[in-house]
Amino acid sequence: MTKTVEFLFDVGSPTAYLAWTQLPKICAETGATLVNQPMLLGGVFQATGNVSPAAVPLKGSYMTADLTRFAKRYGVPFNHNPYFPINTLVLMRGATGVQLRMPERFDAYLKAVFTALWVEQKNLNDPAVLMATLAAAGFDPAAMQALVAEPAVKDTLRANTEAAVTRGVFGAPTMFVGDTMYFGQDRLDFVREALL
Repeated sequence: MTKTVEFLFDVGSPTAYLAWTQLPKICAETGATLVNQPMLLGGVFQATGNVSPAAVPLKGSYMTADLTRFAKRYGVPFNHNPYFPINTLVLMRGATGVQLRMPERFDAYLKAVFTALWVEQKNLNDPAVLMATLAAAGFDPAAMQALVAEPAVKDTLRANTEAAVTRGVFGAPTMFVGDTMYFGQDRLDFVREALL
């Protein structure tokens, strides 16, 4: 029976970006299936009383250094985004909408947004920058604006977020292998072990 890794994420999390760079390879090596589950990290924080590590200055500066170390270990580019923390409501509605309406473009959407945020240091809170980023990745800006406004997209993202909290999620990234939860990109070794 093929094992599954559920990846609960928000693109505004730099640790979710690092996990996203590694999970496909882990799944390929272990024969597992990756299931992406967009959620709104701000909603998770609100529901659980958690806050971003950036809200604690000493922890935030340490985390930035630690992310750089992990990116070097993984062999992937990473640059701290000066606009962090990002309001990701529109971005995560976009991820949810693309997954619902054009799943064949979902990976392209994630690549465009994660790269813009955590490699190119773009301010995706600026609608013009976001639309230019999506257009460069082959998405129609007008269609994307309509997509993120769809009630079904909004409802799905809300439901995803509520379901995550019900399962015990308090931050991003969170991975599940079966019923076992793993929080943080620095727990990917446990995810790999659970798949073997």
